[in-house]
Amino acid sequence: MKNANKTKGFTLVEIMIVVVIIGLLAAMAIPAFQKVRSASQDKTVLNNARQLSAAADQYYLENGVSTVTLGSLVGTTNYVKALNLVANETYPSAYTQGIAITISGVAMARTITYAP
Repeated sequence: MKNANKTKGFTLVEIMIVVVIIGLLAAMAIPAFQKVRSASQDKTVLNNARQLSAAADQYYLENGVSTVTLGSLVGTTNYVKALNLVANETYPSAYTQGIAITISGVAMARTITYAP
C-alpha cells in the first residue's frame, strides 16, 4: 500500500498564484470599464445639449426672442419633458441664440461644449 494517506487537491501556493493572477486581470480591466462609463456619460450629456438646443431654437422661432430660460424649455408641458442628469452635470440657466452651450461639472471633472 503505497501512499494510502495521500489526498488529491491544490497546494496553498497554487491557490495563491491563481488569486494573484485574478487580481492582476481585474486591475487591468477596471480602468477600461471606467473609460467606457465616462464616454457613455459624455454622449448622454451631449445628447441632452442637442435636445436643449433644438428646443431653444423652436422657442426662438415661436416667440420671436433670442434668449430663453431653462425653465421655459424643460417641463411636462414644454419642449423637453424631462432632463435626466447622468453625472451630476450643471446645465446653463439661460440660452441665447447662436451661443454655444457649455455643460459643466460632468462627473465633477469634465466640461462639455455643444455648438449648434
